[in-house]
Amino acid sequence: MHSLKEGADFEYSAGGVTRMVLPLLTHMMRNGLVEAADWVCLNPEAPATVRMDGITIHHLNLLRERRVGYGLAKEIIWRVFHGLSPPTEQELLWADDFVDYTFYNRVSAELIRNLDSREDFDLFYIHDFQQLPVGRMLQTLKPKILRWHIPFEESMIPTEWSGFLSTYLDSYDAIVVSCRRYLDSLKSLGHKGASFYVYPYIDQSVYTKPTQQDLNELNSRLGLRNDEKIVLLVARLDPMKGQDAVIKAIPRVLSDVRKVKLVIIGNGSFSGSKRGLGLSKSETWLMELRHLVKSLHIEDNVTFAGYLPQRLLNAAYESCDMSILPSRREGFGLVVVESWLYKKPTVVSTKAGIAELVNDGENGLLIEPDDSAGLAEKISNILTDEKVAHTIGENGFLTSRKCLMDDGLRAEAEVMQELL
Repeated sequence: MHSLKEGADFEYSAGGVTRMVLPLLTHMMRNGLVEAADWVCLNPEAPATVRMDGITIHHLNLLRERRVGYGLAKEIIWRVFHGLSPPTEQELLWADDFVDYTFYNRVSAELIRNLDSREDFDLFYIHDFQQLPVGRMLQTLKPKILRWHIPFEESMIPTEWSGFLSTYLDSYDAIVVSCRRYLDSLKSLGHKGASFYVYPYIDQSVYTKPTQQDLNELNSRLGLRNDEKIVLLVARLDPMKGQDAVIKAIPRVLSDVRKVKLVIIGNGSFSGSKRGLGLSKSETWLMELRHLVKSLHIEDNVTFAGYLPQRLLNAAYESCDMSILPSRREGFGLVVVESWLYKKPTVVSTKAGIAELVNDGENGLLIEPDDSAGLAEKISNILTDEKVAHTIGENGFLTSRKCLMDDGLRAEAEVMQELL
């Protein structure tokens, strides 16, 4: 990997999981907690094997028909846990697509077992619901941890799913969720095994102060002006992320603040890309958002930046006046932590896991999803009151310490060492 350049030869997957797991492994090896790691994941575009810093990444490939079926089944599970689909409408276990979902997990488990016979692993760490069945399929007495990254709320889970969920969850020696309320739901559903909540975390060393050259490049690329107030939204393109609610709020904000630019950073997920699973919801959503902007006559006030390499993302955080996480439901929301590192005031959805770290009016402002009128009011308050903006940004910076690599590394190591 050291011979390749990010943004030119490769891009990291959209979403927080990759950006959390990779530095976790790197720091564990750096601190002598882990000698080496093998990482198995689905990526038909990548080489079969990639090596970097003691990590060997094994990329799985599936026939396109299998990938599409797996993706559709994964989408059903994702939508249910995000409260988007009435459970009675989803006969997941009897759908043909679930066969492909199970097949992908079987192929993953077989590869992991083959690697284990050669490498003799000490522990298996399975990440997120896409790989939920892998723990049961591994058929080993070695410790297995499942890290659940998406929301886990009892009210969203169909009663018809409790049987198969329990079968899979009970095959793990420990389950880690992203916040306290998800842990409460897990226990309320009857899970008796070891379970923990560990706030997601980021490697703060990556979020450096940008150079003037990077700032100039960002302004030129996005057409930003010094006299504009910049509102930043960083998220993959997905209706669940609530970009439309923020766009609808902008006309109201313009009645209070004349020069405002909403910058939307992010493209589709791996699932939503043509190169990935072929589910085109990100492209469809972008078209809908552009149409919404045009219908509101605010083309000069909204910019879609797409994917930005880390140095320009840092420049965006440095340049903005505030950030927003408007998700209709969110497993956690590490972009809030990223914004806090730059001492920027944030507006956070109450449906995000990170909301339990936000004291409304102190280190952030809370907003109900889809409340564009309320959102507009909170944006205007921050953009017109420098003292409030400064205080919220400073307090947010202090809160960010709960989601940095040192604490995350310590918590993850404690879970692993307890099992070992």
